[in-house]
Amino acid sequence: MSSQAREGACAFAWRNYLLLHSGISENDNRRSALDRYIANLRDIGEDDFDLLQIAAVAYLKKLDELHDDQCARLAADQVLAECLEARIHNRRGDFRP
Repeated sequence: MSSQAREGACAFAWRNYLLLHSGISENDNRRSALDRYIANLRDIGEDDFDLLQIAAVAYLKKLDELHDDQCARLAADQVLAECLEARIHNRRGDFRP
């Protein structure tokens, strides 16, 4: 499922991005940047579809806000880390207010 998860997460995020930004071309450079970011997550072992979707959406949002690929990657990684931490707490039964 690894390539399917990556492709699905990118497609989901990109479709939603295009819905919000009607003037963006399907072949915009942001799409290839998104593909590279998610492929990198897959290369380091992240293959959970839900987490990849969250990371993809966060990356595109941060790329728009920060206008810098490296900063967007770091910000999206932070969102991903927070999701992973929340998942761990939920599995343990730790509830956070």
